[in-house]
Amino acid sequence: MREHYDLKKMKWQKNPYAKRLKTPITIRVDKDIISYFKGMAKKTGLPYQNLINLYLRDCATHQRELKMQWAAPRLS
Repeated sequence: MREHYDLKKMKWQKNPYAKRLKTPITIRVDKDIISYFKGMAKKTGLPYQNLINLYLRDCATHQRELKMQWAAPRLS
């Protein structure tokens, strides 16, 4: 292996994987959810952000929809 490389001679090439790169976003997630995924991260050896992404990808792939019913407020 060389000690010094002359990068000036390198030809510039567009990253073929650029379209696959992830988009950074900011979301608010409950602390217990982050703790859950961090615990899974320790068990699996994967970063917790990747685990969250894999879970969301599975939901999107299988077109899972959240089914919730909001309870009407009780009037005393």
